[in-house]
Amino acid sequence: MNKIFVSTITIFLLFQSCNPEKNRAKIYTKEGSVELELYPEKASFTANNFKKNCQNRIYDGSSFYRVVHGKNQNADKVKIEVIQGGLFYDSLINKFPCIPHENTKVTGLKHKNGSVSMARNEAGTASTEFFICINDQPELDFGGKRNPDGEGFAVFGKVTRGMDVVKKIQHMNENEQILNKKIIIDSIRLY
Repeated sequence: MNKIFVSTITIFLLFQSCNPEKNRAKIYTKEGSVELELYPEKASFTANNFKKNCQNRIYDGSSFYRVVHGKNQNADKVKIEVIQGGLFYDSLINKFPCIPHENTKVTGLKHKNGSVSMARNEAGTASTEFFICINDQPELDFGGKRNPDGEGFAVFGKVTRGMDVVKKIQHMNENEQILNKKIIIDSIRLY
């Protein structure tokens, strides 16, 4: 009973704290900026969680740290192309509440080129980590084969400007998908 009450209060506060007028975000890095359009009307839990994280400045000083492309996923049967960002360390990530999983079957959104989606382990464990798709990635949608549970990942926005920066980051030096030098996210601001 207490868990349900706390979860309900958390979700209520999440929606109350987000300005519905600001559905765009800009990611600032030294490599350039990336502009996003967010979809709170289709992926309300996910987009509003990201907006709340931006408003609370939890991404200030975070990083893009993981890059996935055709040459660095030999062990994976299903190949994808993404860059991933967020807090990186589990000790930091675990301080934030998880949100309900809004898969692409529910939202109608798809993992197209430039889509922004939440990284997760099991469904319902996403909180801070996000990724940007390079090219269409249907195996990340509901029913896709990249995640064994078939639930896919939760798209909540798309890149409207700055895919050149995303692709530049994707091709930086890495070791087993982790960038040799993380790309610091100076900030992510809503506008």
